[in-house]
Amino acid sequence: MVSYIRRFPRTLWLFLANLPMERKLIVVFIFLISMPITYVSYLSSRSTFNSVLVNATDSAGQMADSASGTIDRYVEDLKRYTALPLYNTDVQYYLEQQGTDWDKNTGMSMFLSYLNHTKAEIVAVYLVDKYGSVYYDKSSGISELFPEERLAQWQSLTESGVAPVVQGRHTIRVNAGDRREVFSILRTVSSVSSLQKIGIIVFDIHISLFKGIVDPVNAVTQGDTLIVDDKGELLYASPDDRSGGSGLLEKHTDKFLQHVSGPGGHFQITLDGKKFLAVYTVSAKTGWTTLVSIPLERILSPVETTRNAQLLTTLAIIAFALIVATFISHALTKPLKSMVRLMKQVQHGNLEVWLHPRYNDEIGILGSHFNRMIIRIKDLLQEVKLTEKRKQRADMRALQNQINPHFIYNTLESIRMLAEGSDDPRVAKLTYLLGMQMRYGIVRSEETVTIRQELDHTRNYLDMLQIRFPDKFSMKIDVPAALLDLPVIKLVFQPIVENAVFHGLEPKEGPGTIHITGWLEGGSAVFCVEDDGVGMDEATLRTLNHTLTGGADSEKFGIGLRNVNERLRLDYGSPYGLRVESESGTGTRVMLRIENLSRPMEN
Repeated sequence: MVSYIRRFPRTLWLFLANLPMERKLIVVFIFLISMPITYVSYLSSRSTFNSVLVNATDSAGQMADSASGTIDRYVEDLKRYTALPLYNTDVQYYLEQQGTDWDKNTGMSMFLSYLNHTKAEIVAVYLVDKYGSVYYDKSSGISELFPEERLAQWQSLTESGVAPVVQGRHTIRVNAGDRREVFSILRTVSSVSSLQKIGIIVFDIHISLFKGIVDPVNAVTQGDTLIVDDKGELLYASPDDRSGGSGLLEKHTDKFLQHVSGPGGHFQITLDGKKFLAVYTVSAKTGWTTLVSIPLERILSPVETTRNAQLLTTLAIIAFALIVATFISHALTKPLKSMVRLMKQVQHGNLEVWLHPRYNDEIGILGSHFNRMIIRIKDLLQEVKLTEKRKQRADMRALQNQINPHFIYNTLESIRMLAEGSDDPRVAKLTYLLGMQMRYGIVRSEETVTIRQELDHTRNYLDMLQIRFPDKFSMKIDVPAALLDLPVIKLVFQPIVENAVFHGLEPKEGPGTIHITGWLEGGSAVFCVEDDGVGMDEATLRTLNHTLTGGADSEKFGIGLRNVNERLRLDYGSPYGLRVESESGTGTRVMLRIENLSRPMEN
């Protein structure tokens, strides 16, 4: 048995070797062409499947985040509105006044009417005075409210403190027999002088607010949206039939919530025999969960159609190629071996080959075309080299030009803020410094400048920021004179200093310092831009350095550091670029390494 197994490969080889050339080519074609094509088609189909699922998940996640952010901003606006009675002396007086007269009714009505018209979705606004009297303003279409029925509940919800309270979805009675679904924002109103509780302010918001927010989400994702409050109570569920059944989300809310953990994520779930992709985000401000549910069949149906079409096309191509190969094999003869040998040399990178056809038949013509192909390949390789150099130079210019609008915008913002404040001669100085920045970044056409010019440009930029933030920060430069005339690409230090100012020093309380140092290290010139600002935590630092070393692209850190790093690596090579060191609450160091060119740049 063992001897038979050992002889089988040789027997199979002898069988194939003794076949006619035509059959050999057909067999080789089946194993070397048909199988790879089939396998590649399978991989392509699976990759498309996964890609569509990932894209759908990312898109739904972005839409859910956007909807959650919109809701957060809406609720935050209402919370700010609840603080308005603190700043209205008339309302403060009326809330402490016992009894009711014409002035009190009029004053309270005008104030409540103003609040009621700040948001279209507000059903009613209530003010409860110190003695339990309720004043309110209602939206059009409502003729009567019954706040006395809810007064005890309001007092219970607001007794714990003065912070705003969000009451989840509940039903209120209007117009005697009518009902409205609302959620409420409540707050205790305290006296500015005595800090004692003098009343309660309440906003009732119709849940139709959520429909306007989630309808665009549903339209894009082709799914349904569910919103649940921090207590797990349903706030809103899409009423549409996109998920395969009316009320499916509301019916299975608990099942969805069982899979929700953390600030956001996604999962797949089977409900009523159907599979769904669910993407959710939990608001850090309100604790509300926004969940988008999409039927998997709706996501994957186009992929399955494409996969079937691809399979049929692959089979048709293989069948057609087999037929063509059978006819072509009749015309192939031994001289093809010479061409095969030369092709193998070309496959391994040897283009210095030449075929010498002996006859003018089809093999000879093929040989002539082969020779012309080699010539053309050489020309194309040369063109590719030139094109690559041009592309690298164009990439450098494009990356460099991205930075100019970035810092000009911040400068113009400084001018705007000063101009709106008062007529100040500092604006003239700021405009002058801006002109110097623009001449350096736009008017100058050189791609390379000296370290000295880069540092002067950085000083000018910091002078502009000093006008906006007087005595907020200072800069020290300790760069040896031997490094000042070294050549470097433009706009290297200024984006790093700008990043240090706006992300490190501006959030810091009190003044801060930026320290730029330089030294020689081996065959490189190393510069350090260090600040004593707020720094960053370890996770953020790790993500930033991963992005700078060629990891996944991220918009989280803006274009400043990433742009400088990419230009340095394009100009000097991958070993060079930026490295960031930071500690939360202590500061950040950005290490910049460039090639130490022995010949300084001539001014």
